[in-house]
Amino acid sequence: MDLCPFSMTPAASLLARCVSTGAVSQEQIDSCSQSPAFSSHLLEAEQQIRAQRRLDQVRLQVELLQVQKQSADITHRVYLTGRLQVVQELCCHLQDVLKEQNSLRQRLMRPLGRTNLPVQAHLHRCVVDIVKMLLDFIETLEEKLSSVRNCPAARDQLAQLDSCLAQLLAQVVEVESLSNQVLQWKEVRSSLLSDNSAG
Repeated sequence: MDLCPFSMTPAASLLARCVSTGAVSQEQIDSCSQSPAFSSHLLEAEQQIRAQRRLDQVRLQVELLQVQKQSADITHRVYLTGRLQVVQELCCHLQDVLKEQNSLRQRLMRPLGRTNLPVQAHLHRCVVDIVKMLLDFIETLEEKLSSVRNCPAARDQLAQLDSCLAQLLAQVVEVESLSNQVLQWKEVRSSLLSDNSAG
């Protein structure tokens, strides 16, 4: 069943009702052919949405550029080629080691006797002394390291010792004065006793 070209569609009847109630003016409907939005509010909302989308895209591009800038020193071709060369040299070295694995194993399994440098007879005593010094150094190494670590604390301890020594000297002076007073008191007492016994 063909529709008559002059019959009203449901959308047209709805628009006619909106115009009759005053919700939308005929000029706004006529301007719809120029813009897809029915009202200025919808047009502003669409523009805000588009602007927000553009802003989000710009922010995303800025973040991507920042990440690219931060990782540029890692992913840049100049740095990668240098690192690739180092890795290739290491791989070549490891391949050479694998090729010579049997000869290396045989060298490691050989006894170490008679492979040291010979020491002349008149230097044997010096070598023994040096070995003793080396052993002493190794034994006291921890103590030396701890003393080096405690150097800042040692200054504080020396300051405490100085203050304690000053306090001790002050107490010695006080004890000396007290002992002098006691001796004087004994002399006075003995002289008083001798006077009393004479009288």
